[in-house]
Amino acid sequence: MSLYESIHVTDWFYISFVENNGMAFGMTFLNKVVLSLFRIVVSVILAIYLARQILQRAKIGYCLCLSLILAGALGNIIDCMFYGLCFTESHPFAVSSIVPFGEGYSSFLQGRVVDMFYFPIIDTHLPAWLPIVGNRHFVFFSPVFNFADSCVSVGFVILLLFYRQELQKITLRNEKNSAE
Repeated sequence: MSLYESIHVTDWFYISFVENNGMAFGMTFLNKVVLSLFRIVVSVILAIYLARQILQRAKIGYCLCLSLILAGALGNIIDCMFYGLCFTESHPFAVSSIVPFGEGYSSFLQGRVVDMFYFPIIDTHLPAWLPIVGNRHFVFFSPVFNFADSCVSVGFVILLLFYRQELQKITLRNEKNSAE
């Protein structure tokens, strides 16, 4: 697929080819290498924490949520590390191609993350009679994301909904260690 090309699956689901240079939803606030290194460090810390939780026989659901978050983070890190080394630059009117390793569009840790899922659940034109927003095109939930983003988001939401006690133990331990 060429950059920004979409395949219509249903009216509320498209496969769209987008490259994300930053964080979630294309946000950027750090240098790409710094952001990639930050992701790696946080993933290593999360992996160590997860291993400790497994050894301490923490709840299976809690460990699964942490695993989802870690797997999603690692998926995006792999894209950042290697995607730019293996592919040519993507363009709206040309399909990128695989090149010999190291001859891609960017260097190590500076690749873009490929996003592909687009769910315009509500895609409508707002009526003119609505104050302020009337006569405008409106799309509810317009971000394009990938499976790794879904893993991170779902794992995080389930943690917040069902494993608050486990999360509170982390903050209580940190407060206790700070007081000493």
